[in-house]
Amino acid sequence: MVHAGCCIWEKIQAVLDKRLKELGIRNVYFPLFIPESLFKKEEQHVAGFSPEVAWVTKAGDTELSEKLAVRPTSETIMYDSYSKWIRSWRDLPLLYNQWCNVVRWEFKYPKPFLRTREFLWQEGHTVHATKEEADTQTLTILQVYRELVEEYLAIPVLTGRKSEKEKFAGALYTTALEAYMPDGRALQMGTSHNLGQNFAKAFNIKFLGKSGMEELAWQTSWGVSTRMIGAVIMVHGDDKGLVLPPKIAPLQAVIVPILFDESKARVLDECRKIGESLKKALSVHVDIRDGYTPGWKFNQWEMKGVPIRIEIGPKDLESRQAVVVRRDTGEKQAIKIRELAKKIPAILERIQENLYSRARKSLEGNITETKTWSEFTNAIESRKLVKACFCGDAACEEKIRESSGGASSRVIPFEQPKQQGICVKCGRAGMLAYFGKSY
Repeated sequence: MVHAGCCIWEKIQAVLDKRLKELGIRNVYFPLFIPESLFKKEEQHVAGFSPEVAWVTKAGDTELSEKLAVRPTSETIMYDSYSKWIRSWRDLPLLYNQWCNVVRWEFKYPKPFLRTREFLWQEGHTVHATKEEADTQTLTILQVYRELVEEYLAIPVLTGRKSEKEKFAGALYTTALEAYMPDGRALQMGTSHNLGQNFAKAFNIKFLGKSGMEELAWQTSWGVSTRMIGAVIMVHGDDKGLVLPPKIAPLQAVIVPILFDESKARVLDECRKIGESLKKALSVHVDIRDGYTPGWKFNQWEMKGVPIRIEIGPKDLESRQAVVVRRDTGEKQAIKIRELAKKIPAILERIQENLYSRARKSLEGNITETKTWSEFTNAIESRKLVKACFCGDAACEEKIRESSGGASSRVIPFEQPKQQGICVKCGRAGMLAYFGKSY
């Protein structure tokens, strides 16, 4: 991940880390290498991840006595410690999160940011005394993720539960956020799982309850990753390159001087002064590089997705104004230099709102509600997200996937009609769900 991607991830990390700490969640770090004996303690979990696990079997020329899994996720190694730390209800809730890298050796359909062998993410792992507390934690984190994705990345999402077939391996249930990409595919933006007591049983995570009886703990896990950067690129980008939402853009504005020999010093001096005045409210860069024409610089900063470009030449100095160009619309306007510090932040807010509005319109315009199988398959072929009734059976979902060229359920909305509908595939009673092809 190059500089721009790292800067965007840092912005995402700063926003989310602050929010998690406000919820009382503390950061930790656990080892990258997980002993095989720990990894295999929870059977469903192992079955779900085994095809993607990279194993270390040698250290130099020495064969290891036990294989080590390269972290695909950290439930197993963290929960072994949790079982030692938790003794009574006074130790709960235990609320930890870690920022780290993970490795998943799945490479059938590689795509930058979306499907890579190694990626960065955060993974939260909490322990609670009751199912109700775990339910609340699961939905609270889902809402935090939704705020991050919609308010900062300017990407609208659908939220709900995953089907039994699509839920996280070993979880009681999984909740998720799904976004629509311009190529017609759905992208999972984040997940929050109620793990129930499955891992507590496997790792012996018990506590002495207030009643004096020993009880099994309830757990949650949740995470988002650098996959979100790929979503930003696809949802907002255009033929000129990136279009970045101002709230997560590494640079929010760039100042490009229009230079001529006789006025060069005066123009550069004014550009530096403007840059200093704007730095109090936003991230700004003054491009004073020699050897590049203004047009070349315009093109480069457009390609990098900087939300606002400010052009200043000798004629602008005479009029005491600057030309401000929006990256999202290409709109140009002349603004008095004395008003830039006030008006630029307002323009950035409008860009943020416009990007979200455009993406929301795209999402809503590409959802098709269907009642028959032919309508369903036609909509999938047309690269739509399909809203249809579904019985929830894993075998039926597999038939849907096979018969539709790869469509799977993305989320089952929390709010459902009072009366159940009829499954679009098998005709049994069903609930509303969103279907689409994914990556």
